[in-house]
Amino acid sequence: MSNKVDNKKVVSLAYELRLDQEGSEVVDQAAKDKPLTFLYGAGQLLPAFEANIKDLNKGDSFAFQLSPTDGYGEVEEQFFVELPKNIFVQDGKVIDELQVGNYIPMTDPQGNQLQGKVVAIGEETVTMDFNHPLAGRTLFFSGEIVDVRDATPEELEHGHAH
Repeated sequence: MSNKVDNKKVVSLAYELRLDQEGSEVVDQAAKDKPLTFLYGAGQLLPAFEANIKDLNKGDSFAFQLSPTDGYGEVEEQFFVELPKNIFVQDGKVIDELQVGNYIPMTDPQGNQLQGKVVAIGEETVTMDFNHPLAGRTLFFSGEIVDVRDATPEELEHGHAH
């Protein structure tokens, strides 16, 4: 039985995520006492993130950067969408959340849940940005592998750690 990070392993890790340059403000993290736990290879994390921790052992540290291409992609103009302002009206008035910079949960025509960022509010329309909030950003990850164990048959069947 190997304790290396690989497919069919449940991995727990502590990490910090910084944006655009090393040493910048931490924008996301998981502490050792509350690690991020996931089934390696199940598609829950960025593929490039998983590639950077493959074959590490419990107790190993890691530090790497991901370009926007390997992270959440570049900012795409096609994900800026102009919507009619009246879809943000409830009970006869515009919802309080409709403010530039706010993220608003939305549903696309196929029923998928999306987070849209309000970019501009006009008289009749609202411009929303449906790019991932970290699109176009270089990601700097550092951390430590807290635990590695074999996944149970149930975890493998369900495609996630329990």
